[in-house]
Parts: sequence; structure tokens; C-alpha cells
Amino acid sequence: MKSPVHFLSQRQSRFLSAGVVVLSALTLLSACASGGPSSASARPVLYPNATLNRVGDAQGQAEANACMSRASAAGLTPSQSTNEVGRRAGEGAATAGVASAVGALITGRGSEGVLRAGAAGAAVGGSAGAVSGAFHNDRPNSTYRSFVQRCLGEKGFEVIGWN
Repeated sequence: MKSPVHFLSQRQSRFLSAGVVVLSALTLLSACASGGPSSASARPVLYPNATLNRVGDAQGQAEANACMSRASAAGLTPSQSTNEVGRRAGEGAATAGVASAVGALITGRGSEGVLRAGAAGAAVGGSAGAVSGAFHNDRPNSTYRSFVQRCLGEKGFEVIGWN
């Protein structure tokens, strides 16, 4: 039979291994989110209203380019200024960690169980938040988007989304 000290060190080893896997996954997701199709390459999608029908698609794209250039000249950048993956990972870790710890308190686990549940919840929540952030980082930042949309709107175009 194994001694309690040996059993505890195996448990700690598994916990540490799980932590390394979670951190590696978060790093990989962060790299994928920043290295994939960037929000900086997104373009406004124009609705085929009377203005676009009158001037044609080529002129509509030229006007979109001009508005995007005006936004850049005003000091705006299409890149997200905050790290969406990191922010969502932090939110997920905090939310799930607290929820798991509270659940462990309610079910009557000891202080070690509460800590273990909180750490496991934080790892799961952080992973889920990172995945969510990676998939939501597909549009230019909101100020840049608003500038370009307003510019196009003043010219009679309607932006229905970004692609």
C-alpha cells in the first residue's frame, strides 16, 4: 500500500500536469487568434441600396477604401486594442473558479476541496473563455468600425456587416 505522502505527490503531479496543459492550450489559442485571419483585414459589406446600385460595386469598394483611409488618417486602427482572448480567458477563469468554489462550500467539502474545486473551475473557465475570445476576435475595433460606417453612411451607403 502506498503511503499518504506518495499519494499526495501523485495528485499534485497530476494537478501540475493539467495546469501545464491548460496554459499550453491558452497560449496556442492566443497565437491562433492573433495569427489567423486578422480583424485588420475585415472590410465593410455594403447593402445594395439605391446609392450602390447607381454607382456600382467597384465605386462602392473605392468609397469604402477612402473611408478606411480617413479612419487611419484620424489615428484609428482596425486592430483590437485589447487582447480579447486574454480578457475572455480571465473572465471565464474568475467566473468558473468562484462558482466552483461556492459549489464546493455548499456541498460541504473541506477547505482543501474548496481550493481544488476553485482551481479546477478556474482552469476550465479560463479555457472556455480563451476559446470564446479566439472566435470573437473577427471584427475591427468598434471605434474604427463606427468611423468607417458613418463615413460611408454620409455618402449614402449602408453597411450591413463586416467580412
